[in-house]
Formats: sequence, structure tokens, C-alpha cells
Amino acid sequence: MNEIDEEQALDELENGYDMAEELLKDTDKTEEFLNRLENKLKLIPKIGETLSMVPVLISLVRNYIRKEYTTVPLGTIVAVLSALIYVFSPVDLIPDSIIGAGLIDDALVVSSCIKLVGSDVYEYQKWREKNKKVIDV
Repeated sequence: MNEIDEEQALDELENGYDMAEELLKDTDKTEEFLNRLENKLKLIPKIGETLSMVPVLISLVRNYIRKEYTTVPLGTIVAVLSALIYVFSPVDLIPDSIIGAGLIDDALVVSSCIKLVGSDVYEYQKWREKNKKVIDV
């Protein structure tokens, strides 16, 4: 079985930056992607606290593209969207079809993203609570 370390997870996150930037250029496509990702999350169990952050990340991107929350740096949105693309991708370092282990790489990529942009995500969560925004996953 393949294993992934933090450096590989960070590499996978960075590999998705170009795709994330391209996706952000089309609000409808980004919204469609977020909806498909939400549907995928409904089908899989969550691995600990790390993957439980995915709905928050989806909400952050959704509020950003809807221009409801724009005080976040574009680089943060690109990193978050890159992590979400990796989670949604059926082709990654450890296939999701491998029960249990298949989500470990997803969790590590999300964790790497949170380490990079966690303060921005925390600020978004405070904004969301202050404005009574709910996560509709």
C-alpha cells in the first residue's frame, strides 16, 4: 500500500494551483464543482477533524465567488480550491476505493492546506459566525 508524507501532500496541493486558478475564472463551473464535491462528501465517512474542515473550505470558496466574503487573499482561495480539487479527484496517490487508507492522502493534503492558510480560514469562520452564515453541505 502506498503511503504519503507531508512533503508529498504539500506537493500535491501545489500541483493543483494552476487548475484552481483556472476554475476560479468561471463562477458557474466553480459552483458546479463545489456541488459535486459536497455530494461526494455525503457518500464517504469523515476522517477525523481534518476532513471535517472540508465543508468549511467549500463554504469559504462559495462565499468568495459569490463576492460575499472577499477579504481573503487570492492565494488562500487558490490553495483551498487546490486542496478541494485533490479531495474530489478520483485519481490521487492512494485511491479512495481502498477502504480506510484511501482517504488518508486526502486528509494530509487538506491538513497541508490548513497549515498554510489556517489563519485566513479561522478569520473566515469568525466572519461566518458574526454574519450568521451557515454551511449548507
